[in-house]
Amino acid sequence: MKTKTDVHVNKIPLFSSKGKKLNSMELNKDVFNGKSNNALLYQLLRMYNANKRKGTASTKTRGEVRGSGKKPWRQKGTGRARVGSKRNPVWRGGGIAFGPHPRDFRYSVPKKMKRKAFISSLNAKLKAGKVVAIEDLVLENPKTKNVSGLLKSLNITAKVLLLVQKIDKNLLLASRNVEKLTLKKIAEATALDVLSNDRVIMTKPVAESLERS
Repeated sequence: MKTKTDVHVNKIPLFSSKGKKLNSMELNKDVFNGKSNNALLYQLLRMYNANKRKGTASTKTRGEVRGSGKKPWRQKGTGRARVGSKRNPVWRGGGIAFGPHPRDFRYSVPKKMKRKAFISSLNAKLKAGKVVAIEDLVLENPKTKNVSGLLKSLNITAKVLLLVQKIDKNLLLASRNVEKLTLKKIAEATALDVLSNDRVIMTKPVAESLERS
């Protein structure tokens, strides 16, 4: 049985760049069908988070710590445990036996997987009714109130991702001080960007480019 959400999942409200409601925008059903691949999203989120790791944790082995390698006492006859060096991991101040060392956690997946995961993340937001479209956003001046006023008109107070075709100087300056706003070019946006924000705003050209690609 189809729910109301399923029937209209490929339709999103369309607003002007000032936040005035125009009509609804119908998206390509072959691309935006409300279905998300959770297994694929998990793989991509794991990759993005791994790629953010610095991998700088480091410990010294017994060969790197400071101290003499001389045998502290003779092997037998003292009544104490035998030991070859005070740098051994058992002693305080000795080396670490299996401690971490600097490493690169980065890895990648095919571009097609990234693309499918991005569309899948958008579909998850579409199904939840958290995606809106606006006409192409071109600002005449770099004033913060232009962007904050748009969000206020759309009644958006949560974390929001704004997807545009290109970022000019005015848009960059006007949006950088807006709280809870992430501005991204569609060519650089990822599934992590979509899922890290509660709402998604995309310009009409962006939506049309996603349908063609």
